[in-house]
Amino acid sequence: MLTKRKSDGGRDSAERLALAILAWMATDDERLYPFLNATGVTPDTLRASAGDPGFLAGLLDHVMGDEATLMAAAEALAVPPERIAAAWRHLSPTEFDDGFSDSASRGEDF
Repeated sequence: MLTKRKSDGGRDSAERLALAILAWMATDDERLYPFLNATGVTPDTLRASAGDPGFLAGLLDHVMGDEATLMAAAEALAVPPERIAAAWRHLSPTEFDDGFSDSASRGEDF
């Protein structure tokens, strides 16, 4: 029996929100250019970069790193900041588990 593979609606939704934030940022050079400078993306390569999920994760990382930008984006897009945070967590790579975190938090020595 063949089954259709379901698309990741959460990822799609997170990417759409990130693209909406990028469009919002693109209307304000004072918000856009610091992000471009931090990423090394140029205005000429911005459109191609917008299709890269890693780029979108970086965009949300940038927004989450500055509360004023986060709040302004949330207000401009009429979404709660928690929704942006959820999209950021959804698109961000999973954290590396070095195997030491649990033992360190329990106070174990090596």
